Amino acid sequence: MESGLSHCYRHPEAETGIRCTRCEKPICPECMVSASVGFQCPDCVRNGSGTGHAPGANQPRTIAGGRVAADGRFVTKILIGINLAVFIAVLVAGDRLVDELWMIGYAYDPALGELVGVADGEWYRLLTSTVLHQEIPHFLFNMLGLWIIGGSVEPELGRTRYALLCLLSGLSGSVLIYLVSAANQPSLGASGIVFGLIGAYAVLAKRRRHDMRPVALFVGLSLLLTFTRENISWEGHVGGLIGGALVALVMVYAPRERRRLVQYGACGLLLAVDLGIVLARSAALV
Repeated sequence: MESGLSHCYRHPEAETGIRCTRCEKPICPECMVSASVGFQCPDCVRNGSGTGHAPGANQPRTIAGGRVAADGRFVTKILIGINLAVFIAVLVAGDRLVDELWMIGYAYDPALGELVGVADGEWYRLLTSTVLHQEIPHFLFNMLGLWIIGGSVEPELGRTRYALLCLLSGLSGSVLIYLVSAANQPSLGASGIVFGLIGAYAVLAKRRRHDMRPVALFVGLSLLLTFTRENISWEGHVGGLIGGALVALVMVYAPRERRRLVQYGACGLLLAVDLGIVLARSAALV
């Protein structure tokens, strides 16, 4: 049965009885910006109609409370640029650079002639491995995932929150690799970040009340490929998926009155858990 309500011009799935006091477009609670009289839509605010509040209050907000940016792929482009720069460096410097940057727990590396790994104090590998690729198909596949899925997630969260999600997804993937994989098993690639974005995309779809059947199919197929293809670090994929989903859950469901405190506090807690796991695993290996 039709409710008779209009649908938000930015979020067609959201019914609303509120309209912009300036242009009269229907707007949902996520899009409305408080004005001196009523509410205005993000477009009118962006075009400088004025709301009677301080300039910062005029900024339209994402579903997670971040600022709506003109370029919805700004951080994604930077992340792809970092991956591209590292990939070119690998092509120029060769395997030695890969040996120095990939994720490995604790092992003797004959190419470097020394013990290497996170347990040996090389914690940077937890992050450098997430932007490291050695083969062109692997690089292109991950960059395509970043561009497509990241392009959907970044505008929903805002730049800062999106960057945090990518960082913690990649780190969580590396931490699960470190915890579960053999200490001398190397791994590399941005797949942990990509799977973190997949987890975040699923959470956002649920928050937007989209049909979850195609989303569940997408996640299921991604995991099926993870566990059926050879030479795939399932630990990195699963760790990234869990980390991204957890961060996204906190980002979009945090209570508005304590939004930043809950969001950044939860991210800090996940970081502390990851670091605690790394310390415990290192103590067990050395």
